[in-house]
Amino acid sequence: MIALQSEVEGKEFKLKELEDKLKPLGYDIGGGWEYDHGYFDYKIDEDHGYTFLRLPFQAIDGELDKRGVTVQLGKPFLLNHKYQEGLDDNPDVFNGLFRMAYNSSINQFQEPVDKDAEVNQKYMPTARSLIQELELTLLY
Repeated sequence: MIALQSEVEGKEFKLKELEDKLKPLGYDIGGGWEYDHGYFDYKIDEDHGYTFLRLPFQAIDGELDKRGVTVQLGKPFLLNHKYQEGLDDNPDVFNGLFRMAYNSSINQFQEPVDKDAEVNQKYMPTARSLIQELELTLLY
């Protein structure tokens, strides 16, 4: 993980306003959100895992699933999730044939080998560019 300086850190927005501005740029709300916090993720690359620019946010006046919630942005960072190649060696706890059928048809995603793998420095120019775009979109 590489933390990145940005003028958006600490700024407050309605979550819906953020979604409306960031989704057209290619950001998605990451799957690891909770009722009090979450992340906007911009996938930069899929080479040997997934490299994201991640923008954390924290609810400040309610829960994220409530209409009109205001969030405060945290410090953006680059993150790399490195996934194992081949079959997942830690499938779900189902037994027998049902487990195999379930894993092959529904649970096709593998458990990360390293949720915080080293980020290649080659992504820094892209990250800086994305931060500039983020600031221009949200602040000016």
